[in-house]
Amino acid sequence: MPGLERSPEIRPPEEQTMAIVRVAVAAPLPELFDYRLPAGWLDCEIGRRVLVPFGRGRRLGLVVDRQPESAVADHRLKEIEHCLDDGPLLTPQDLELLNWASAYYHCPPGEALFTALPARLRRADTDFKERRRGWRIPIDARAVDDGLLARAPRQRAVWSILQAHPEGIDEASLREQLGDCRAALRSLERKGLLEPASAEVPLDDGSPPSAGTPAPLPELNAEQQAAVDRIDQTLGFACFLLDGVTGSGKTEVYIRLILNTLARGRQVLVLVPEIGLTPQLAERFAQRIPVERAVLHSALAERERASSWLRAARGSARLVLGTRSAVFTPLPELGLVIVDEEHDVSFKQQDGFRYSARDVAVRRAQMTDCPVLLGSATPSLETLRNAELGRYRHLRLRQRAGGARPPRLLLADIRSQPLVTGLSHALLTRMGEVIEAGNQVLLFLNRRGFSPVLTCHDCGWISVCRHCDARMTLHRGRGRLVCHHCGDQADLPVHCPYCESPDLRPLGQGTERVEDSLRQRFPGIPLARIDRDSTRRRGELERVLTAAQAGAYPILLGTQMLAKGHHLPGVTLVGILDIDHGLYGSDFRAGERMAQLLIQVAGRAGRAELPGTVLVQTRHPNHPYLQQLLRKGYGAFAAAALAERADAALPPFSFQALVRADSREEQFALEFLERARGHAIALAHQGIQVWGPAPASMERRAGRFRAQLLLQSPERAPLHALIRVLLPALRGLSGNRRLRWSIDVDPLEML
Repeated sequence: MPGLERSPEIRPPEEQTMAIVRVAVAAPLPELFDYRLPAGWLDCEIGRRVLVPFGRGRRLGLVVDRQPESAVADHRLKEIEHCLDDGPLLTPQDLELLNWASAYYHCPPGEALFTALPARLRRADTDFKERRRGWRIPIDARAVDDGLLARAPRQRAVWSILQAHPEGIDEASLREQLGDCRAALRSLERKGLLEPASAEVPLDDGSPPSAGTPAPLPELNAEQQAAVDRIDQTLGFACFLLDGVTGSGKTEVYIRLILNTLARGRQVLVLVPEIGLTPQLAERFAQRIPVERAVLHSALAERERASSWLRAARGSARLVLGTRSAVFTPLPELGLVIVDEEHDVSFKQQDGFRYSARDVAVRRAQMTDCPVLLGSATPSLETLRNAELGRYRHLRLRQRAGGARPPRLLLADIRSQPLVTGLSHALLTRMGEVIEAGNQVLLFLNRRGFSPVLTCHDCGWISVCRHCDARMTLHRGRGRLVCHHCGDQADLPVHCPYCESPDLRPLGQGTERVEDSLRQRFPGIPLARIDRDSTRRRGELERVLTAAQAGAYPILLGTQMLAKGHHLPGVTLVGILDIDHGLYGSDFRAGERMAQLLIQVAGRAGRAELPGTVLVQTRHPNHPYLQQLLRKGYGAFAAAALAERADAALPPFSFQALVRADSREEQFALEFLERARGHAIALAHQGIQVWGPAPASMERRAGRFRAQLLLQSPERAPLHALIRVLLPALRGLSGNRRLRWSIDVDPLEML
């Protein structure tokens, strides 16, 4: 496996010829740069990291091409300083995918390429070996007869291992082989038979997840088996949509397909949208799939993530499970790609390299010539449209696994009704009945903190963020006001900052406030609150979910962290406290996301033998979206929403790109986009529409004023052609260093 800087192989002078390599530097620059190999270097393979002189300093780069000559004058060419790896980190196939993604999303190649590497490998000083505390036998003690330790079997066992590692061994490896051997180590040190030493451990030599003994596989129902058979019979690339109602056993289909793919000697990549889903799915895979696995997500320590990445790249990890960026992990024997909850907006990177992991996964499977499976109970409208057009093969799971019945969906009209911290009498009554029967209740409120705003009852002051057009949320547990958009925090005031009145009151409710109210209403009943604040400590989310699955908490309260993919067999009542904000959102996708969230949360109810009920509190019970979901389900809603999108010529019936700009001075972003609009109109082909510029829905965020310009086309190719010729003009317009701008292709967030 690759390692840090090694001496290049040197050719005799008579065999040396000038060689030029093209390098992508780790910077948001649109160009590749030519460098000369130093005299005597045999080669520097494509896919290796290099250290190159750049400007007045040095930069980390990646070799992406070789060529016999350069358009740059010879006297201006600089030489590579160091080649950092023994071999390529990325193969030509990996580079082909990244080059495609860079071109499609119009992202500078260096930025795209280094996104594919774990953070530890984006630094030039990274060594592929780590030095840990260890032990070795001193040189003058190596001839000692180990018979002296005949009466100390523990010390003799340690001595035997150390004899096999004269350079030293790390203490963690000793513990793995012998258990706790500290006493034996101390005794040997006192006798002068060993000494402390630092031992080198390869970066990719971490302890992989233990395969263990696989649990027996359940029998699949007819729909599940048909889906498995159809995908398994596919030769080469095909994209499948597994459209299964919540609780229909999509994960069992995944597991069967993974086992079949592994049996053919191929690797599998599984993508999930949220870190919170990764431990649960990893555990299910561990119980069923006896193979070395690698898990990749941003919550891992840098070394652990790099180790997993390297084990996947060398092929030892046969199953890779990860979040968004795992889509770029090198997999030399990839045979199947699975994207779970494909509709989730978390698969779209919202800054920097703005790629969609779902769409990149489809392209990767196509380039690798293997199947890709998109799974969801609430498929995105774009995916459903592709299925309608025959680009994707539509597989349906209409029944819940194990004979569980779909939950009953009810609307609770809360207009003119008294509420107890956002909880209606109807919901509280049903909660009491469910808890008394020994079952569980799940309450969903997608608003963390105690209260979304703090106000002065005398003068009307409200807690506004100093840096954003947003309110600061009261977090009573922390005693702070927090902006959920920029992260700014302020001490909780004792008096109003304007009129100095002490009468400050929280308005509205978040999960903290609802938790307090429920503990008063149901004293002594165990309750678990699951949101980003309550699960900050590593392992806390897994602990709470495991206890919840065992029935330890009759009441579960949480945000969307609790809504996706979790199997909670004891939940028979789901209460959705506030869904109305999704009915009238300014984004044209607001209705789709509201419907997906409602169905996903509702799917947590009645997943075992007992029937489930979902109670949706609303002030708009006659809204057509809610009525459609209530009476006909998500499929009917999606069909109606697609018809509306077609009438309005909105995606997926058109294609969009958003030019975003922001600056600390209000006028700069809009002025830049006004000039960009002029260039876009002059360059645009017929049929391309240019909308704006206009301030973003939240104009000021983190102290910067934001604006955007929307490009829309009925066809994809003309839109990309326009962006390609527009980008140089935009770079020429953006001389002001106080201005930042970006292109977002296929945007999912219009705010």
